[in-house]
Amino acid sequence: MTTTRIATRNEWLTERLALLEVEKDLTRRSDELAQRRQGLPSVRVEKEYAFDTNEGPASLTQLFRGRSQLMVYHFMFGPDYKAGCPSCSMIADGFNGFAGHLANHDVMLWAVSRAPLAKLQGYRQRMGWTFPWASSSGTDFNSDYSVSLSAEEQRAGSVEYNYRRSAHAMDAKNAPEPVRQLGAMCGTDAPTYARDRPGMSTFVLQDGIVYHQYSTYARGLDGLWGAYQWLDRAPLGRNEHGVWWRRHDEY
Repeated sequence: MTTTRIATRNEWLTERLALLEVEKDLTRRSDELAQRRQGLPSVRVEKEYAFDTNEGPASLTQLFRGRSQLMVYHFMFGPDYKAGCPSCSMIADGFNGFAGHLANHDVMLWAVSRAPLAKLQGYRQRMGWTFPWASSSGTDFNSDYSVSLSAEEQRAGSVEYNYRRSAHAMDAKNAPEPVRQLGAMCGTDAPTYARDRPGMSTFVLQDGIVYHQYSTYARGLDGLWGAYQWLDRAPLGRNEHGVWWRRHDEY
């Protein structure tokens, strides 16, 4: 926990102005980073995927719904989960507010999970969400974008996540306590929970062809976790001791 320091107004202002320069530099570098993301080359998606949606079966192209850009949040909800991942749920709590803005700016936002559509629909209703959510059950979509693995791959240790092989805490033979706790909150054990991973991928539709443009994982998702952006500006910061968050209907 950060200890609050006491100062005079003039002392505070001196430090605040110095911090402002650091914040401005970070903003400029964040703008440059965004331009580098947008400058990445795109890779043609050769494989066909069939998703289950509220409106019926849909291809990856159909998920664009008339827009030229598609953003997919890889929501951790494996086929054996009883409920969606609490961490993904906390991130997704913000989707309702801005999904409409994105859609009106030529960007379609979807959550995609491996669980059957009926499970997703039930959980979506429980959470009060309205953003579109598709099931990739029966497809290689999650595996192809490095957000799921089989039990065999897990046992063999041949797991690639966040562009590295078997380097994430979720790959540990003895799962750390947060992974075990989150698994239990999903009604699973730690290995089952860890066979799905969080991530975000973007795609572009050009001349009827879909291209993959960007994917990010693990702490690359921090910027999408709205509550943490507020906590990082709170007096005590994140002030974390283990898994402190719950689904919004569990507090």
